[in-house]
Amino acid sequence: MSDQSKTNNQSVSEGIKETAGAAFHAVHSALETTENIAMNTVDATSNAVTNLTGNANNTRGKRNND
Repeated sequence: MSDQSKTNNQSVSEGIKETAGAAFHAVHSALETTENIAMNTVDATSNAVTNLTGNANNTRGKRNND
């Protein structure tokens, strides 16, 4: 194999590695974003349930104390 062929093969190989690396980072970033959205949704839902439950408990408590 000539030096030119080796150089071309190395360039192609490096290009594939760089493309794969960029794709991996893009997917990783998308997964992190999805995780953040999911956790924010879980937190918001938890807060809403706590607020509703807390309000219901407070109302019951006041009625029982009347």
